[in-house]
Amino acid sequence: MRSRVSRIVGALTAITALFALAACSGLPTSGDVKSGLALGASLDEPDILFLASGPRDGAGPQDIVEGFIEAGITPADNWLVAQSFLTPEFRTEWTASAGVLIDASADTRAFTSDAPEEDDSENGDTAHIQVRIDQLAIVDQTGAYSETTGMTTLEFVVVKTAGEWRISKAPDGVVIDRSRFQRVYDDYPLQYFDQSWSRLVPDVRWLPRRATIATTITQSLIEGAPSPWLLPAVQSAFPADVTLARDAVPIDPDQIADVALSRSAQSLDPTTLARMRTQLQATLEAAGVHVSQVRFTVDGRSLDAGVVKLVEEPVDAGTVVLRDGAFGAVVGTEITPIDGISDEILGISQPIAAVDIAADETRAAVQLGDGRVFLAADGQVDPLDGRAGLVKPSIDPYGYIWSVPSSAPSEVIAARGGDQSNTIADAWPTAAAVSGIRVSADGARIAAIETIGGERWITVSAVIRDDTGAPTALGEPKPLTRISGSAESLVWLGPDRLGVLMEQDGPKMLTQIVGGPGTVETAPAAAVSLAGARSAASVRVLAATGSLFSRSGSAWRESMTGVLLLATKAGH
Repeated sequence: MRSRVSRIVGALTAITALFALAACSGLPTSGDVKSGLALGASLDEPDILFLASGPRDGAGPQDIVEGFIEAGITPADNWLVAQSFLTPEFRTEWTASAGVLIDASADTRAFTSDAPEEDDSENGDTAHIQVRIDQLAIVDQTGAYSETTGMTTLEFVVVKTAGEWRISKAPDGVVIDRSRFQRVYDDYPLQYFDQSWSRLVPDVRWLPRRATIATTITQSLIEGAPSPWLLPAVQSAFPADVTLARDAVPIDPDQIADVALSRSAQSLDPTTLARMRTQLQATLEAAGVHVSQVRFTVDGRSLDAGVVKLVEEPVDAGTVVLRDGAFGAVVGTEITPIDGISDEILGISQPIAAVDIAADETRAAVQLGDGRVFLAADGQVDPLDGRAGLVKPSIDPYGYIWSVPSSAPSEVIAARGGDQSNTIADAWPTAAAVSGIRVSADGARIAAIETIGGERWITVSAVIRDDTGAPTALGEPKPLTRISGSAESLVWLGPDRLGVLMEQDGPKMLTQIVGGPGTVETAPAAAVSLAGARSAASVRVLAATGSLFSRSGSAWRESMTGVLLLATKAGH
């Protein structure tokens, strides 16, 4: 595992250097939320194939560089069109797959050249081209996405050869503008096991859209490693010495994926093989590659690999509200009580600010209007955290209730009640404040709204647990995006999306990919809180007027009135 991590760290360093990114420490200091894939867009929708043109006869030095950059939108045959702009010698040196620099627009690229206006050049003459680019993000050679904003300059050298200008020096990787990036690349969530081998955790990678994506995804999973920020909370079933034996993963008419492995796989025990198969099958399914099973082979002989049983997420209870003296799940026009929770909550005489219900509905975290946090379970309500200025609590799949004062981000407590209370180490070390936290359904990640240097950032960190599942520490935060204005609510929208309610000239909702760009849309008027769900399409929004909204296509539909409180479910 250690060697795989070093390769990923090296890749991050290489792509940063190759694109001449401005050196910085900690979080980037500029950049707003950028538009992304439309909500509800599917991995299975037909590809829109962009076809760039090769160099035209007699094109000047700047035209050649412009054409080369534009050819980044056509990844077919290892960016063969882009290679046609290079000298024969440089074609063997340039590495298109080193990464992607995503810029604001092709129209904002500024070119400067030292080539004379009148071209009386001869073979062997050279010219230097600089391209000033409004950078928004990078994707490294492993497919990991990072928002990194600012102006950057790319350097090119072109040489006259055989009567035509061709590029003899250029940065590795390709440049694609924001509007076309998600039509050339797609997000594929690789799956890794949590520390208990009982849950799978997604790690989003961006790869070129292609018909052979099953092969690319399988290579990325087997021969790669988790993203460095996620690594402390996850593990791969594939040993470091197991690799693909061939660069192809054929899928037969019965939808069986044939995965040929190196001979070291022959000596693996049944549990490891079963975990490997489970991990790869889940990765392919999550990526939209539909297989009935994965079959491992070594030298043409099948390995006997079963599957392992994973923790199943309980059936979603749907929308849970407090309304008209009732607390429970909305079923049609009725509110159905939740055993062991509803009566306890209704028995609280003070105003209630937030309720987060465990996935198995055996307990709930309750925050009163004065900020104090209580545990509702087993027919009683017990105090958990009475500190001042607490943000909304979040309950994880192990039953721990997370709470933290907004002005003291490092003072996080995760408690189960009684004397089970853990202080979490290494929590948001650079943050001056946090205004929201939310643990994922797998319990391996926690999202936060951090204030750093006067700016608000959406971040995500690995949750490190001991052998009993108790949380002990957080990994280094991964910055996802900077937001302007206030942020009122933070939820999970499925395994790799976050929803954030913001105030930016009126209420807005950000849907943010964990490891990708975000999409901002107008939220219902006077929106005050969100309830997450298993997908962005199922999010619920509560307005200060008591109106509850759900999605109806691309619009918001009022589904209920008179709601006093919109509860959340663990992991959503």
